[in-house]
Amino acid sequence: MIGARIADLTEPAMAEWGRAFGAALPHGAVVALHGELGAGKTTLVRAIAAGLGVLDLAEVTSPTYALVHEYRAANGVVVHADLYRLRRADELDELGWEELLAGARAALVEWPERADGRLPVTTRHLALSHLPTDPERRRLEQRG
Repeated sequence: MIGARIADLTEPAMAEWGRAFGAALPHGAVVALHGELGAGKTTLVRAIAAGLGVLDLAEVTSPTYALVHEYRAANGVVVHADLYRLRRADELDELGWEELLAGARAALVEWPERADGRLPVTTRHLALSHLPTDPERRRLEQRG
């Protein structure tokens, strides 16, 4: 399923997909997660973090108010950013954005559109959306 471009997944299937996706990410990867509130972005981040080897998955929570959380993994630091509260892309400079990305095993970015072009061109884009006909599933689309 990792090669699928679009899939409609239950939460357990999304967790399995996310773990496999995370395990396959190269060092330094940036993943942008798109989707409306409640679409499951943080749930998917937790699964990807598991695949990346994050040591304490209980730490993987939405960094909405802090903007950035860093998680220790067996092979580096995983950066988790939630840019929902960002007002301007230049606020990323105050976070040390370039340094965060450069030093990360991987960076997982929720609300990436708020970064206004400050993500690398190699960023992988994942979009989650609700399925109006099946509230138990989410549509997962790989855009890059």
